[in-house]
Amino acid sequence: MSAHDPLDSDVVLWSAEPAERAGRPLLVLLHGYGADEHDLFALAPHVPDEFVVAAVRAPLAPPFPAPGYSWYAIDGLENQDPAHVTAAARRLIAWTDAAAGADGLVGLLGFSQGGAVALQALRLEPQRFLFAVNLSGYATPGGLPRDAELAQRRPPVFWGRGTHDDVIPSFLVEHTTQWLPEHAELSGRVYPGLTHSVSEQELADVVTFLDKQLDGLAETAG
Repeated sequence: MSAHDPLDSDVVLWSAEPAERAGRPLLVLLHGYGADEHDLFALAPHVPDEFVVAAVRAPLAPPFPAPGYSWYAIDGLENQDPAHVTAAARRLIAWTDAAAGADGLVGLLGFSQGGAVALQALRLEPQRFLFAVNLSGYATPGGLPRDAELAQRRPPVFWGRGTHDDVIPSFLVEHTTQWLPEHAELSGRVYPGLTHSVSEQELADVVTFLDKQLDGLAETAG
């Protein structure tokens, strides 16, 4: 798949059959570098039943011998081109619009690279997504045209990371620590001893966050 092809709908994993998806909010899972759609789909049984869960596959193949797929090329996170993250987010937006309709209720949950893409999608379309969950990811440095609109809307964002995560450079953690509270209703936690992974406690916190988003939807509908 080239850098301009759409995401492959044939490899998406769904928690519900098409007839069971209407009227339900969609939670899109975005895996990390070197993984695939099966990686985060293991979280689906823990997600509140009100959500339809869809795990999508990133479009690019990392350089050999890395396994799996990637959302954008990594030539060293210190010199990452933000345009690559933006391109990945635009492809995600196009897929969600096709899968859920332009007015469908959609939340995003990404790990590492997937978390960065989730936040970038929020920045590109501040009104499009209900919330984002960023696990061991980061906010991409550099401004985008609708950042001020995002800061005004302040969508809910959960950011979880571990104290022993040695994959994400400290400058990206510091940037995200400053950037997220300025642009989102931030909740989350730093988990002592956690590496570049997801713990049971973090998963429990994510479920609590998702339950809160459902409560908000119910209040809006009421």
